[in-house]
Amino acid sequence: MLAHAAAAAKVSAARVWPANEYTRVTFEAPTAFKYQHFFVKDPERLVLDIENVELGEALKSLAAKVGADDPYIKSVRVGLNRPNVVRVVLDLRTEVLPQVFAVPPVGEFGHRLMLDIYPAKPIDSMLALLNEDTAAFGRGDERELPHASTGKPVEPGKPGASVAAPPSSDKSDKWALADPAKGAGKKPESPAIIAGKKPLRPFVVVLDPGHGGEDPGAVGKRGTREKDVVLTISRLIKNKLDSDARFRIALTRDADFFVPLHHRVQRARRLKADLFISVHADAFIHPQANGSSVFALSERGATSSAARWIANKENDADLIGGINLNLRDQGLARILLDLSTTAQINDSLKVGRYVLSELGEVNRLHKPVVEQAGFAVLKAPDIPSILIETAFISNPEEERKLRDAAYQDKMADAIADGVRTYFKKNPALARA
Repeated sequence: MLAHAAAAAKVSAARVWPANEYTRVTFEAPTAFKYQHFFVKDPERLVLDIENVELGEALKSLAAKVGADDPYIKSVRVGLNRPNVVRVVLDLRTEVLPQVFAVPPVGEFGHRLMLDIYPAKPIDSMLALLNEDTAAFGRGDERELPHASTGKPVEPGKPGASVAAPPSSDKSDKWALADPAKGAGKKPESPAIIAGKKPLRPFVVVLDPGHGGEDPGAVGKRGTREKDVVLTISRLIKNKLDSDARFRIALTRDADFFVPLHHRVQRARRLKADLFISVHADAFIHPQANGSSVFALSERGATSSAARWIANKENDADLIGGINLNLRDQGLARILLDLSTTAQINDSLKVGRYVLSELGEVNRLHKPVVEQAGFAVLKAPDIPSILIETAFISNPEEERKLRDAAYQDKMADAIADGVRTYFKKNPALARA
């Protein structure tokens, strides 16, 4: 429990972030929350009592923010249970295992109370689908895989510019790997076949659109949010690589919700990914800063003060997005900190150079070399990993470019071409 507030406070915002993996409900206020929660069975309900708050407009509007297609919350009721105690009742669609926790102020956010509504029986659809696909290639069965779905956010934070994204009507699981037949019009290329051996399994590439949900990332002068831009560019990259049967592409998120940094790395490792690419859009304290950058992990300090500054900013995503520190996997944290290998870094630098060369055909390069710093999201010890800052969203001219659909497509082409070149020159990386 948090400290008791001296007087009734006003909840300044209430937000809902639905996704197949979990739905997050967030309350924000200028003072710390005092709260308790409990379950009611038959039907399934989650009850949250928040003390010392007023029943203001933000709380009253919460019910309207729950969509009819929310996978876990059927409806919400909000009212005064007793003086200065607001009761929030979530009518649930299924049995859940929620996490309820408070987050202290950070950045532009005040105190936040978060309800993460997870299913009681989660399904690891990413791993199951990959196993099926691997088995199919072993049998010589080139059947199609289901395509990733596109989720729709509810009340995604503060108003900002809308960034177009490729539409999708497919309602299959959003963590599914991409369908190689649903590409950009190209005829899929067949996997390489070595004489007397079965085809190698496809290269698995995990694309990681940075930020999401509570964490908007950097925001440009025109209100363009980094989380929207990088999701659009990541989807475009996936679409371009989908047409090549040598690849299977997964996104760490395909909707507007937050994924903790260590979970992003976990997903790539569960998929036994051959490459991990985190996609971002830079911001700096001076609007004159411009150009595209590619980063790899460093175990010996950052290669520049700017690289260190950017890494520290990106590593703060967990604080802004909001994670339950009580449940953090300390064992995984030690692996990510201690077991990053020289081989991983060398391969990361190699793929980074190919991608950086292609980006130089689309945009000015901030630096002509792959930089290095201690990015938490790049610390998978066995997966080549790079972080791409596509452009400076804090630069007015580059923000304008990042909002342009044609420029987004060119940026995605450059990254996809760099990936193809890397694997073409390193075919032995594919696992049998």
